[in-house]
Amino acid sequence: MTVRQAGRKTHGVRERVEVSRDLVLRRWAMRDAASVRAAFADPLMREQTGRPIVSPEDAERWIAERADEWEGGSAFAFAVVDGASDGVLGHVSVGAVNRRHSVGWVSYWTTAAARGRGVASLACRVLARWAFDEAELFRLELGHRVNNPGSCKVARAAGFSVEGRQRQKLAYDGIRYDVELHARLATDPEPLAAASRPVAVAPPVSTRACT
Repeated sequence: MTVRQAGRKTHGVRERVEVSRDLVLRRWAMRDAASVRAAFADPLMREQTGRPIVSPEDAERWIAERADEWEGGSAFAFAVVDGASDGVLGHVSVGAVNRRHSVGWVSYWTTAAARGRGVASLACRVLARWAFDEAELFRLELGHRVNNPGSCKVARAAGFSVEGRQRQKLAYDGIRYDVELHARLATDPEPLAAASRPVAVAPPVSTRACT
């Protein structure tokens, strides 16, 4: 997989990664607020978010928080976008950055329209390589509920090995769930490329469409 680091640097790391004409990772921008709002309106997203993203102000606040984290060096969040249209396909980030131990926590989501196209796994692979090469991290961790096989598939395809289970770690609607823990090291081999490649999904969502 050949990727091109582009754009200016903040904290010594590139803010844009060009994977192909179909896929780019870049920092979130305020122009993405309508797309963020639309993504969090998905019932699957509402189940897992810490707080609802309902209004335009909510979406702008979410983007501002990602910017503050980046500027502070505690987390680095990317919008996953279509390379041609700049339409938002999803989100990948490495957060909880611990410089003492060179460890970070990976999270990701995709829009409903982008699911099943290999977008999340490829974006997660690219994020991992960026985190190792640009952010100089050594170990990346992620976790998912054991009743979420889709997220497990993404993690494995991105080269994250299963390391164990955290019992009843998360609670949703009064039900506690075990979490499966995955990790990838900078010294681990690159995962094999997926057979399918992401395709263009849609142009950016207009603000008017979400009001």
